Amino acid sequence: MITVIGSMNMDLVVETDHVPENGETTLGTSFSTYFGGKGANQAVAMARLGREVQMIGACGTDEYGKMALSSLKDENIKTDHVFLFSDETTGIASIIVSDADNRIIVVPGANHRLTPKEIQQLEQEIAKSEMVVMQLEIPSNTVHAALKICKEHKIPVVLNPAPVNNFNEEFIDLATYLTPNESECKSIFGENIEQSLERYPNKLIVTLGEKGARFYNGKEHVFIKNFETKAVDTTGAGDTFNGSFAVALTEGKNIEEAVRFANASASLAVEKKGAQSGMPSLDSVLNRLN
Repeated sequence: MITVIGSMNMDLVVETDHVPENGETTLGTSFSTYFGGKGANQAVAMARLGREVQMIGACGTDEYGKMALSSLKDENIKTDHVFLFSDETTGIASIIVSDADNRIIVVPGANHRLTPKEIQQLEQEIAKSEMVVMQLEIPSNTVHAALKICKEHKIPVVLNPAPVNNFNEEFIDLATYLTPNESECKSIFGENIEQSLERYPNKLIVTLGEKGARFYNGKEHVFIKNFETKAVDTTGAGDTFNGSFAVALTEGKNIEEAVRFANASASLAVEKKGAQSGMPSLDSVLNRLN
């Protein structure tokens, strides 16, 4: 089983032709709600590929929380270890989309109630995992506690360092794989991506958006191109990549093969709106690979 430790949100998306200025009211063209949160997204990506997945996270007992939990269960994701807080709201992402650009305000809500205490309660459950996947939309000290448990029990970890402002340098040695995008990589390691990759061979995998991804294998820099696609919505593409990358690694693929598999999966995810809506099945990914 793969364990995801991370965030659960509801995404509230408003599309408009004109983003209002301060004090201005304007009309939108559409409103949609989607299930989100980087943790939940990555869990769904893995479950769609046929893997057994459990979610460790937190949400409120409000309607959004009930809907988010029900959505995960519908994906056959184990939710026994999602903590519920009656005095806290479920995490919300308020998203304004205009001219293919977006502005996002995240209210973490219950996500910030997932503390090291809850993680330590689940140490033995985490220790049973084939792999643990994490991001940084939960408190930094919670991520640190989970990483230490994984290190102690020799559980491999894929850590997606986003949002990057929650990153701690101690995470580098504790994580097995780090998967920043280009800007996150520069924020963490400095402007020279080549040197950063060479410092962390077969550990640091940098995603390049529509250009694919790259890493250093100890002898040479490896670039894995993306697949041609017509993007409709790139929300959740990175989460799809990370979930798919983890699945491929647990199935014995090497890093290059796992990145190629993840690229194929992410290229399918961007063809539909919503972070989770377009996440593909295993058959769809295998078809694209072929």
